[in-house]
Amino acid sequence: MGQAVLAALLADKTYSAVHCVGRRKLSLQHPKLVQHVVDFQAPSGLKALPHVDDCFIALGTTIKVAGSQAAFRAVDFEAVVTVARAALAQGATKLGVVSAMGADASSAIFYNRVKGEMEQALQDMAFKTLVIARPSMLAGNREALNQPSRAGERIGLALTQLLKPVIPANYRSIAAEDVARALTRTVKTAGTGTYRLLSGEMQGAAARH
Repeated sequence: MGQAVLAALLADKTYSAVHCVGRRKLSLQHPKLVQHVVDFQAPSGLKALPHVDDCFIALGTTIKVAGSQAAFRAVDFEAVVTVARAALAQGATKLGVVSAMGADASSAIFYNRVKGEMEQALQDMAFKTLVIARPSMLAGNREALNQPSRAGERIGLALTQLLKPVIPANYRSIAAEDVARALTRTVKTAGTGTYRLLSGEMQGAAARH
């Protein structure tokens, strides 16, 4: 997902520079791309970031890949909040973040609860504009999206494609490019407040660019 958001920003002529923060350096090169490798467990490097106007966060993992609930929370909550605070300190007034369908701070489901708590923590910050994308399952090759492959999702994606005509738009699988385009576009155009984008309204966003 992060790669799709990065691609959308690099293609957007309204952004003169794109500063990418990650745990490892990407092989991608672009004239306006500046990469910052950061250890999110000791994020002192974030203090050296330059002034920024808009911030986009697409950090995420799975409990299986992370190895434990605590390790999952360290990425999907703590790292996200750390980056957001650093961006705010460097002048960002707008924040766009990729969350998940079903995010709910009061949920009995751990994954949904962490995503909901992350959203709430971002809402409590002083961003002028907060845009939260809540996609359903991402369509496409997860390895190509630099995300872990999950057998259950492969089955789910196959079923959603088969039953697409009868599945409500918010529950259909969605391309990462659609999420990225909808998120970046809304951050640029939205006014003051918090906005949540569901899969149904993000479908086809890349084609409308």
